[in-house]
Amino acid sequence: MELIRAERPSIIANFAAQSMVGESWKNPDHWMMTNVVSTVRLHERLRQLDFLDRYVHITTPEVYGSTSGWVKEDAPFNPSTPYAVSRAAGDMSLRSYFAAYRFPVVFTRAANVFGPGQQLYRIIPRTILFLRLGKTLQLHGGGYAERSFIHIRDVSDATLRIGLNGNDGESYHISTTRLIAIRDLVKMICRQMGKRFEECTEAVGERLGKDAAYMLDSTKLRDSLDWRDRISLEEGIEQTIAWVDRFGGELSTQEFNYVHKP
Repeated sequence: MELIRAERPSIIANFAAQSMVGESWKNPDHWMMTNVVSTVRLHERLRQLDFLDRYVHITTPEVYGSTSGWVKEDAPFNPSTPYAVSRAAGDMSLRSYFAAYRFPVVFTRAANVFGPGQQLYRIIPRTILFLRLGKTLQLHGGGYAERSFIHIRDVSDATLRIGLNGNDGESYHISTTRLIAIRDLVKMICRQMGKRFEECTEAVGERLGKDAAYMLDSTKLRDSLDWRDRISLEEGIEQTIAWVDRFGGELSTQEFNYVHKP
């Protein structure tokens, strides 16, 4: 808070959270402490600043649970994991701050973000690195869950537009209109890298509480803030392959799995 008071920013965007869905079952209290208690403590301090014009809260579609169709921003919350519950609680707290104090919050919920530089435990860089190293990639539940993947540059563009011109108290979905099953995503990467899907993957059991699909309707963002996703999944994968190949020697020495830090 000392830095914030010294710099007096008019807009603050909060990307920080304890993420990772499956791992949240192991230490759910850690997720609640970070995403609920610590977050509320931050908001309580921020609401007292007289120079803050906009607080951009980066949240998640996990709060909706698995969707059976394209959902808009007013869809009811139905979280299915400790991670999702913790994010929903933080979001609901902010809703109350907006109603009670007119706290200038806007919410963003993005589809699965990807691109060069992403953590190695995420599906796209993990797949690419495993294929390069000849390691077998495990597909939870056979990889039939569907997701929309959106490039980080498109997400950054959307977040800036929302931060500058979004309406206080409102949520915005950042998503493409393209869904793809995880196994089909991996097949696409295999084709681009000249590998055989059947030789590089194995099906394992499904993760507890995993949602089958997130389908975010991004019409509001497109119509009200003139946003468009511009980088295709194929182009983004090519960029990520190039990044892995460029830094492959160093990346191969890094931890491939998520390392929990309470």
